[in-house]
Amino acid sequence: MAADSAHRALLRSRASGKDPQPFLHNWNSPTALCDRFATSLDSSRFLGKVCAPVTAFGLIISLLSATAAGQGDAGVAPALSVKTRAIQSSVQVGEVLSVEVVITHDSGQRYELKPSGDLGVFELVTSERSRRDGPESSTTTFVVKLQAFELGKQVTPPLGFEISEAAGTAVMTVDGVEIEVVSSLPADANATGADLYDIRPPLEIPVRTWRLLYALLGLLAAGLLGWALLRYLKRPRAPVMELAKPLAPLHQRTLASLDSLAAENLPAQQRVKEFYFRLSEIMRGYLGEQYHFDARESTTPELLEALRTRTTPGLPFKELSDFAHQSDFVRYAKFDVPPDECKTALELAYRIVHGTTASTPNAPPPVSPQTHAS
Repeated sequence: MAADSAHRALLRSRASGKDPQPFLHNWNSPTALCDRFATSLDSSRFLGKVCAPVTAFGLIISLLSATAAGQGDAGVAPALSVKTRAIQSSVQVGEVLSVEVVITHDSGQRYELKPSGDLGVFELVTSERSRRDGPESSTTTFVVKLQAFELGKQVTPPLGFEISEAAGTAVMTVDGVEIEVVSSLPADANATGADLYDIRPPLEIPVRTWRLLYALLGLLAAGLLGWALLRYLKRPRAPVMELAKPLAPLHQRTLASLDSLAAENLPAQQRVKEFYFRLSEIMRGYLGEQYHFDARESTTPELLEALRTRTTPGLPFKELSDFAHQSDFVRYAKFDVPPDECKTALELAYRIVHGTTASTPNAPPPVSPQTHAS
């Protein structure tokens, strides 16, 4: 910039001890700067008033002070031109008016409108910003919309702008423009009785309220909801049927029971009666399920008769009959048998299971009747 170049030249001359004093020489040095800000170099109006020669540094300071307020922050170039106008020269009270500010500046700068606190008789409605970049400079246009609430000639409030560039930031203030605020009433308002009246104070207007009724209805609804929820939680529930688990094959279950009885070795513990009771129950359960009759609730004669009337391939009927009668004597008549006969009876039970299982066609295993109520 011309101003910066002139300032640096002045500092170099002062450092070398040569302070240029001729007025015309220093007055002509910032010619580009004066042209940029449309400042005349004519010094005739200062004739007789300048008592001391003016240095280049003092002249530059004077020129910068003559520009818009805030355009002189260190290192930030001022705007090339600023144009302000009111789009409407006359508005009615409360009508929106627009103030346009067109700023031409360096392309590396950015201008932003700073909010202002006190706007006097005006009120800010909104603001719009647009920018157009050219090959040598940029133009930023602001349209500030205001409302005026006082009649007569009014001057819009000054607008502050913040300038940002690589060298730093600065603030520029643009003066307001004059507008005329006219009444919204017709010209014959006084004659016809039309006039503006002040705002009336607030009036108390009784309003019927249903709040109490709404509150009672809310409590009633909450009570009904709670009662319905309690009834739902205490409702009778249908039993949940679990899927029946298939039992193992009959001969496997019977052999497992015989193995468990043999492992206890009850005859060696002088518990022969208990041994025959359990062995008889195991065999009756096997024969009843194998040949489809209630063997556990049958007497010995009924048991043998039921087996005679059925086809029982592989069943040693004679030995089974002897075992059944001997078991009755041991269980009910306290008949004592040696341990060897207990072993023989257990072996007979194993032979009956193996013999009848091999001679009977395979049938689907029975299902245990397991029903649980939830």
